[in-house]
This record gives sequence, structure tokens and C-alpha cells, in this order.
Amino acid sequence: MIPPPSEVGERLFAPEDVAAALERMARSIDAHYAGADCLALCLLQGGIIPAGQLLPRLDTPVELDSVHVTRYRNTTRGGEIEWRMRPRTPVAGRRVLLVDDILDEGHSIAAVRGWCRTEGASEVRTAVIVDKRHARKHPEGIAEFVGLEVPDRYVFGYGMDYQGRYRNAPGIYAIHD
Repeated sequence: MIPPPSEVGERLFAPEDVAAALERMARSIDAHYAGADCLALCLLQGGIIPAGQLLPRLDTPVELDSVHVTRYRNTTRGGEIEWRMRPRTPVAGRRVLLVDDILDEGHSIAAVRGWCRTEGASEVRTAVIVDKRHARKHPEGIAEFVGLEVPDRYVFGYGMDYQGRYRNAPGIYAIHD
């Protein structure tokens, strides 16, 4: 039997904390785009839940597509980036908003950001529900729109998994040491 999230980790943020963070992010994103068109790229798989909860809060007109890159493959250690799917929507000349669950070391975000630039995107910004505090970030692994900051612990919930599970956990949790 699979234990509930509360037995696997300590809850750092309740659902209402995440909802408030999403509202703040939406207002910042709307202010940045000021009604201009935007192509949102959901980074699969972790970005599904943040995108699904962030995008309906936006007043900005958004076209949605997705990209699938992975480093973790249901483990707790990142490896080489594997491209599983590129977006079908052309990014050339577009203002692109990458939506993901977490900015940890930033390798995946940096890879997708670089790809968008190579494909001719006019601007690439990133929105993440969680930014992990540490000094190991990739120089291009940045997020302009951040919901919450977490300590340097393995976290799950709201798109982030622990061993392939708990992406749907009600809140953001850090695994017990």
C-alpha cells in the first residue's frame, strides 16, 4: 500500500499558500505581457499542474503547447537531459512563457530556453511554482516569475514527484530525512 504524502514528507505549503502564490504570479505575468500575445510552453510532466492552475488566472491571451524534457526519470538524481517531445507550435518571433513546477538546478529550463532562442523566439521567460534555494544553478536556469521558495530539500506535490508518485499531493512537501 502506498502511504499518504504526510507519511512520506513534511508539508511546507498548504494548498491555500500555493493558490495565493499562483495569484501573485498571474498578476506579475499579466503586468509583463500587458495584454500582448504569449505562447505558453508547459514543460512536461511536472509543469502540467502548475500550468493548469496558473493559466486560467491570466488575463493575457495565451496559446498553449508543451515540450517534454527529463533529467530525473522517476529517480531523485538528475542525469543527462532527454528530449522526448518538442512543441508543434513554431516559436519564431514569439514571446514564450515556459511553465514548470520547480527551478532546482535549472538544466532542463536552460535547455528549453536555449532551444527557443535558437528557434528564433523574440523573448523567453519562465514561470515556476517553486524555486529551490541553493547555489548550484545553471547560469541560464532562471525564472522570472516564482511562486514560492523552498529550502534545499527534495520536494514534491503540485507537479513535482517523488519516485514517480505524489505529483497530485495537496500542498508542497519535503521528504523526511
